[in-house]
Amino acid sequence: MQDEAPVEELARHAAAGDPAALDRLLTELRPDVVRRCGRFLPCREDAEEAAQDVLLQVARHIGTFEGRSRFSTWLYTVVANCCRQKYRELKRRAAEQPVVIEPAHAVDPRTTSVIAGSRVDLLEALERLEREHPQLVAPLVYRDICQLDYAEAAERAGIPLGTFKSRLHEARRQVRPWLTSP
Repeated sequence: MQDEAPVEELARHAAAGDPAALDRLLTELRPDVVRRCGRFLPCREDAEEAAQDVLLQVARHIGTFEGRSRFSTWLYTVVANCCRQKYRELKRRAAEQPVVIEPAHAVDPRTTSVIAGSRVDLLEALERLEREHPQLVAPLVYRDICQLDYAEAAERAGIPLGTFKSRLHEARRQVRPWLTSP
C-alpha cells in the first residue's frame, strides 16, 4: 500500500460504520489486494477473482475489525483465506470437469513460469499441511507468505512468540520435502 496511515484511518472509520470511508478503502486496497493474491495464485484471472472475494469479505466484515492490530494484518488473513479457498474451488472444479488439452494448446514446459509452478506446489503443500497438521498452517502463511514480522504474526495467530517460532520451524520442516520432491 502506498501510504499505510490513511488506509489504517479509513479502515477505522469504515469499521465504525462510515460508508464513504468503506468505499474509499476498497478503492485504495484493490491494487494491493490483486498483487497479494498473485503471490498465491499463478493465473492472473484467478488472482483477480480471489481479490474480488477479498474485497467482498472486507466490505461484509469490516465491522469485525477492532483495531487491536494493524488493519494490514487483518487484511493479510482475509487474503490468505480467500486465496486458499479459491485454490480449493479451482481444484474441485478441475476434478469434476476434466479438460482435454488439445496438442495445439498444450503447455510448453520451456515457457511455463517456474514461479507459477512453485505457487501451485505451495498451495498443494499448504492443503496437505492443513490436513496433517492444521496448527502449523497459520505460522507458515503469516510469516512466509504474508511476510509479517515474527511478533505481529504471533499476535495474529493468537499464540506466544516462542510457540509461534516453534510451529513455524516445524511447518517449514514438514513442507520442505513436499516442495522439493518431483
